[in-house]
Amino acid sequence: MRVVLSARGSVEPMAALAVRLRERGAEVRVCAPPEEEFTELLAACGVPSVPAGAPVRPLVTTVEPGSAAGLAQRAADLMGAQFGPVAEAAAGCDALVATGPLPVTAAARSVADRLGVRYVYATHTPVVLPAPAAARPAGPAAAAGRAGQRRAVGPRRPPRERHVRRHARRVQGLRRPPPVDDVRGYAFTDRPWLSADPVLSPWPPTGLGVVQTGAWFRPRAAVRPLPPQVAAFLEAGPPPVYVGFGSTPLGTAAPGIVRAAVEAVRARGRRVIVARGWAGLDPADDGDDCLTVGETDHQALFARVAAVMHHGGAGTTAAAARAGAPQVVVARSGDQPYWAGRVAALGIGTAHDNQAPTPASLAAALDPALHPETRARAEALRDTVRRDGAAKAALLLNETAGR
Repeated sequence: MRVVLSARGSVEPMAALAVRLRERGAEVRVCAPPEEEFTELLAACGVPSVPAGAPVRPLVTTVEPGSAAGLAQRAADLMGAQFGPVAEAAAGCDALVATGPLPVTAAARSVADRLGVRYVYATHTPVVLPAPAAARPAGPAAAAGRAGQRRAVGPRRPPRERHVRRHARRVQGLRRPPPVDDVRGYAFTDRPWLSADPVLSPWPPTGLGVVQTGAWFRPRAAVRPLPPQVAAFLEAGPPPVYVGFGSTPLGTAAPGIVRAAVEAVRARGRRVIVARGWAGLDPADDGDDCLTVGETDHQALFARVAAVMHHGGAGTTAAAARAGAPQVVVARSGDQPYWAGRVAALGIGTAHDNQAPTPASLAAALDPALHPETRARAEALRDTVRRDGAAKAALLLNETAGR
């Protein structure tokens, strides 16, 4: 079986699926942004990568948080850049699995249809899927999060039919695509896959045929070892608090946020590990109780920290839950308020509601996360988190390929 995975962001879970597919004897390639960190991750998993579109990091780090300026043009450019690389990679394959913003997945679906390839849409967060009101987070932070999610997945209006058809016609060998009335439904399909843990994020019964596989983690054998300086820091003292915001754009607020976080952690007598992330966090501190790190495998690190203070991305939330680490979620936009709400509801951490974090507000959120009862709940939930989500998805894809 030959499988192509298309991802614009969310490369980590796609790498996990690729590993599991290769275990079943499949030939796998991943279409991903040409960032070095993505290429290195896939190479470490033994998976060939196909550069697709422009690098995503410069875009994320230069767009002002919350701004919709130029969004429609960015979406159109993003869609147009997918057709050529994805069509070339998918020629002759048995299945195409796509995740990411709507322009990416709409392009992938169009390519799959033109090539006669089985197509699967996968999402790692439930908030992009149609759901009853009871399944949506409530409150002002959640409303802001839904607005941010609309910006994250694409323009407020889905890409128009003519955009899909125009770009598809440019790819040599693709037939003229038929009309598409509902681009979002076309990209998502009526049977989307949800790679989120059913305990951490249960999907409510709806008319949509969602297939919930569990979160996609790489098997233990594919987990990257900790860098020597990180391992040495962990061995030198009690478990530190991890602080990281992943690829979340923080703009000019980044220096103030990282200083507030470090001060809050120190105020509780804890050491701290700061992940630079795409915001380039740097506490500018040479204290021996503070270590700044680059890209580090969360599966290897989170099991050894006292708590994880993070932005509330789907992958980071799932990794911390799997490790049994208490969490402090400082949600900014997109689906982050949803995950903050889930962490708080399960009692495995706290949701920080202040959009302008201060040392006092972060310390107040950290206190309950460091409480032994929170640790006990997080460790109890750890034992319920599915480890086989990617393996289940690989099996399902193998069973249904060619239908």
